[in-house]
Amino acid sequence: MSHETDLPGVVAPEPVTYWVLYDDGSAGRIESTSGEPVLNRPGRLVTEAEYQQRIAELEAANAAWIAEQQAADTARQREDYLALRAAGVPEATARRLSGYEGEDVEQ
Repeated sequence: MSHETDLPGVVAPEPVTYWVLYDDGSAGRIESTSGEPVLNRPGRLVTEAEYQQRIAELEAANAAWIAEQQAADTARQREDYLALRAAGVPEATARRLSGYEGEDVEQ
């Protein structure tokens, strides 16, 4: 199948999708109308299934990293909240300043 172009009488070839796993751990998808692409950095062409598996791994790693960051933020906010409360700052003010939204902690 071909695609119409802006040039009268010229028909472009149908693009073919290629999937890539790069040596740095990233993944890519390339559409080409001129045959198998030449990679501009170290990597290899793979099947769509291998590409999808790597994407799932990257998404899982990203979700884990986000969860770690959120847990660290929550712990930091709690520590700040406790320090403010220990210094005699009223609860509402300590929450606002620290960003802590968890349960009230007994002193």
